[in-house]
Amino acid sequence: MSLQSELDQEALDAIERKYDTSLNTRENGPFLTKCIYWATVAFAIYHLWTAGFGTPVDYVHMGLHLSGLFLFIFIGFPILKNQARLEYNPIGFIKPANVPLYDWVFMILAIAASLFLWVSWQGVSLMGYEVPSQMLRQGNPTGLDVFFGSVLILAVLEIARRTIGFVLPLIIMVFMIYAIFGPQMPVQILQHPGVDWNQFVNNMYFPFEGIFGVTLWVVSTVVFHFVLFGVVAQRMGLGQFFVDNAMIAAGRYTGGPAKVSVVSSAFFGTISGSSIANTVSTGSLTIPNMKKMGYPGHFAGGVEAAASAGGQITPPIMGAASFLMAEYLEVPYTTIVIAAIIPALMHYIGVMSIVHFTAKKLNLKTYTKEELPILIRVWKEGWHTIIPLIALLVVLFSGYSPNMAAFIGLSLCITVGFSSFRKPLTLILPLALLAFVFWKASALSGEGFSPVMAGVLAACIIVGMIHKGERHSFTSLFDSLHVGVQYALAVGAASAAVGIVVGVINTTGVGFRLGFMVTGGAAEMAETLHAVLGWIPVDAFTQSSIQQFLSLVLIAIACILMGAGLPTTALYIMLVSVAQPALSQLGVPPLATHMFVLYYGVISEITPPVCASAYAAAGIAGANPFRTGISAFTLGLGKLMVPMVFVYAPTMLIVLPEYYSLSSFLQVSITCALGIFAIATAVSGYFLTHLSGIWRLLMAIAGLLMVAPSLNSDLLSLVVLVPVLIQQWNQREQNPLTNVVPPKSL
Repeated sequence: MSLQSELDQEALDAIERKYDTSLNTRENGPFLTKCIYWATVAFAIYHLWTAGFGTPVDYVHMGLHLSGLFLFIFIGFPILKNQARLEYNPIGFIKPANVPLYDWVFMILAIAASLFLWVSWQGVSLMGYEVPSQMLRQGNPTGLDVFFGSVLILAVLEIARRTIGFVLPLIIMVFMIYAIFGPQMPVQILQHPGVDWNQFVNNMYFPFEGIFGVTLWVVSTVVFHFVLFGVVAQRMGLGQFFVDNAMIAAGRYTGGPAKVSVVSSAFFGTISGSSIANTVSTGSLTIPNMKKMGYPGHFAGGVEAAASAGGQITPPIMGAASFLMAEYLEVPYTTIVIAAIIPALMHYIGVMSIVHFTAKKLNLKTYTKEELPILIRVWKEGWHTIIPLIALLVVLFSGYSPNMAAFIGLSLCITVGFSSFRKPLTLILPLALLAFVFWKASALSGEGFSPVMAGVLAACIIVGMIHKGERHSFTSLFDSLHVGVQYALAVGAASAAVGIVVGVINTTGVGFRLGFMVTGGAAEMAETLHAVLGWIPVDAFTQSSIQQFLSLVLIAIACILMGAGLPTTALYIMLVSVAQPALSQLGVPPLATHMFVLYYGVISEITPPVCASAYAAAGIAGANPFRTGISAFTLGLGKLMVPMVFVYAPTMLIVLPEYYSLSSFLQVSITCALGIFAIATAVSGYFLTHLSGIWRLLMAIAGLLMVAPSLNSDLLSLVVLVPVLIQQWNQREQNPLTNVVPPKSL
């Protein structure tokens, strides 16, 4: 692809489709394409309505959500993805509208299976075949239950394979084999009585342990809505508003374009949990500008990918796994948001520091004053785009449910970005939203908005109606809803399929068995290492400390290796079931355990050889994908170390009162930031002047010691750091014109 200073939207869409498989679908012909388009819009509107006015009973809502997934995936995703199958080539009855007959059959069966529970919940008679109510069938499924349950299991495995690849379905099949053939397991600790197929289907099909379990429920009631919000908000102008403000905040400093990339990706990450969407949206501007200023292409792409991967850990709207975490831990989502603030900040400090010192090393120019947006003009033209995000945060942090917050945010996006007095019919929606707010504040709605909340939201709606900023057409709104549904397909498919894993874990207790194996293996290694290192009079070298550290390392390695082929949400669900029992034995609080797995799962987004965000950035930069992935991983080193810190010092997470105190929080957070800063100088090879050889190594050691949450290690790091600072100061004084490394050597 030829690189230009500015890439047009068509080229960016092509890059996004290439690396985000949820957007790379087959052509279906004009009529079916139009039908599917409006079906996705209706699907989005249904979820928006349920978020505000109440969700149907779980098995009904999840059945409808699954039906939508089956419809869109079996129509849009071929059984084997290649260019020939994606192109339009219908063959009469065998392949009507470019969809093979077997896909039509499988889609119909899968939809029937997902809706059968709803139809038969109170009992039903089908062609003389009596199906009793679900209460009587639980634990004793009928033949129809086994048939439709088997279809549903195969269908969710297939849609997961079509959207995210074969790795997740293969892992799930291993869990299925384990559930059925438990007595034959070669390792005694893994053996269990096993279940026959009928009982397995019973556990996977009936709510609430398997497919119709917590993972699909959270995705269909919360995650889906926030995905829609991110897409609609970005397309109504909030994304550009973030980029412009990032230009103003960081563009005038050393390495301006790269710092703009970091800041804009951090801003964009607050509304988008998709790292690929973040990469393409902000990278379309920042990557060409970085190259223009002298950054090598692979480094420019790596900066954008590393910064964008932070979207899944950046509050307030994080990735899908964070909503599941709140459900598993049975805490408000706002607790997860607060806990994630400082660790996310550490990630961006690491990326920003490496960017800064690399720019100093290469002596790169910054933006001129003329190239930067004007603050007053940016806010005059775009201030209104932030209204939906503010309203969403106000509702979320006032104790209301996340789906209500998403409903308000989405509805205000429509009010602010698409409704206009020039088109009177479009005012029906904001007026209806105003009526909804007052209804929620009245006695008619039961537990609703307080008078203050109603007043704040009413003010947001009125201001959103009368502002003089740009309005987009409803065609653009429908396009946004359509794209939002496409983004959500892979997450929905993964959540439905991984429900099987959750069901197997609950049925067999394999999570505790694997957790015991991890701690047992770590204990054996710790015993050996303690025999060698136990003489050192430091707490870190006691046998229990070594065991805890090795357990963390083993789980972190599993996260990174398995993350090479799994989406973060699926990886989190599977590994937290192992990490939780393993680390709880070592005294690690549950929230720290869950955050630990989430962070190392997100690292897989920028870990070669499979790192879709980095590959998308490489596509924009015209750079080598693998080198771009290496650069992104290097830039994300802060994210690699921070989980270890909050496991050993949970005070960093703020929300755990038994661990938190202001003094410990400040000591751990400040020294962690300074340590990441020091490691950034070692990675870039520059501090006050060029840093190389033994001095670079000493800086890295000092940084690691500073990151470690211990006062003794902090003091030791200062001992290591002082000679480096003296050397840097003397070298700069002796040679004020610091040698600059040419870009090719980076």
